[in-house]
Order: sequence, then structure tokens, then C-alpha cells
Amino acid sequence: MSPTVPPSQEPPVGGPGEPSEVELYALVAARLKEAHARVRALDVSDGTRASLVRSLLLVTEAAKRDLPEAARRLGRFVDELDSGVPPLPKAP
Repeated sequence: MSPTVPPSQEPPVGGPGEPSEVELYALVAARLKEAHARVRALDVSDGTRASLVRSLLLVTEAAKRDLPEAARRLGRFVDELDSGVPPLPKAP
């Protein structure tokens, strides 16, 4: 007989009108794929493209720890792409 696993004590992700965690993962994954395609299509130097790809990889890494924050960061990145100005990293 297998042991019974108690239900999670965490509240469910996604309240009324909000996507569930699985839906949010799917949305972020699809938007990351689209953002990568858009970055590949940009007419920018190789260094700039590499910097933009690194930014997207940071969003991917953030999604492993804090999915809602990763979705917000990706939204800002895409908004900057939409404005016609590549979202370059800030200088330290």
C-alpha cells in the first residue's frame, strides 16, 4: 500500500480572472519563444543581439523561481521592443 500524500497547504495560484500557474507557464513560454524570434530578426550588432538574448535567458531563469515576476519582466522587455527601442541592459 502506498503512503497517502497530504494536500498542499498553499493557496491555489490564480484567483478569479487570473491564469493558473500552468496557464501562466504556457503563456510565458509562448511569449519567450516569440521574443527570441523577434530578437533574432532585429537588425542590430552581434553584441547587442547577444545582450538581448542574455536578458531573455535571465527571464527564463527567473521563471523557475518567481513566475509572476518573470512574466512582468518579459512584459516590460516586449513593451520596449514594441516601442522600437531595443531593451538594452542598464549600465552599472
